[in-house]
Amino acid sequence: MKRAVSISLGSSSRDKSVRLNLNGQEILVERIGTDGDIEKARRMYLDLDGKVDAFGVGGVDLYLRLDEKEYPLHAALKLVSGIKQTPLCDGRGLKHTLERRVFQLAKSQLGDVHFKQAFVPVAVDRSGLAEAVAEVADRTVFGDLMVALGVPIPIYGIPAFKRVARVMLPIVSHFPMNMIFYGSDGAEQEPKYTKYFNESDLIAGDFLFMRKYMPGDLSGKTVVTNTTTEENIELLRSRGVKAVITTTPRFDGRSFGTNMNEAMLVAYAGKGRRLTDNELNGLIDELMLYPTVIRF
Repeated sequence: MKRAVSISLGSSSRDKSVRLNLNGQEILVERIGTDGDIEKARRMYLDLDGKVDAFGVGGVDLYLRLDEKEYPLHAALKLVSGIKQTPLCDGRGLKHTLERRVFQLAKSQLGDVHFKQAFVPVAVDRSGLAEAVAEVADRTVFGDLMVALGVPIPIYGIPAFKRVARVMLPIVSHFPMNMIFYGSDGAEQEPKYTKYFNESDLIAGDFLFMRKYMPGDLSGKTVVTNTTTEENIELLRSRGVKAVITTTPRFDGRSFGTNMNEAMLVAYAGKGRRLTDNELNGLIDELMLYPTVIRF
């Protein structure tokens, strides 16, 4: 049996282990949280190097990608320095394949969709999803400056987002770990930037960023996200959400992060390395790894 392990800086309360059968191949998929303990995570990577088929890197990105350029996050790369045998997957491959195609892959469940306004709290770590969302919305608002940096300026539209990202990313590349780590549990805080949540009929992006600031009433809205537990889905239902689309498939009630899913595909492929965009797109189609649509 092959084994893909996501070692996350996030909360251990979100841990999950699932045995999957992909075209007759058994794969053990495990997510292990370290509650923000960087040294513990680093020890686990080093201890398991060469003993598992693929690593998912959870809670932090190793690189941020915009179009065809990748920007290294130096603090995150220190976390996995010294890993020599097991491929490292931070999910950026699936963010530019699976998430970029989310509405196409979900078309059989959704049909043709159209939204008046989409709000993406943070898009810099998933520009593929940002582009997919912009194609189905009349207007798209990006909250990167607000949510990630505390600068109360919304960004409107993909061209403006990319201009800002090109300026931001060389600086973000040198941020310390406490500025690039998502947070250990995603616990709700006081609602913030509610104007953009309230005005939008589509909310898209990482669930932990979304949960941190979303208002109590999300009636009639569609949410595109991932890395959700059954409790997270129930929370969205209780807020009045009309539909939830998880960009990654749900296994045993859980949608894992892109890093975990990419590690699963790398383990399945057995090439001993990260997969190219073309290889990932081929496996998405071969294994029919379609988004999950939940309607309330």
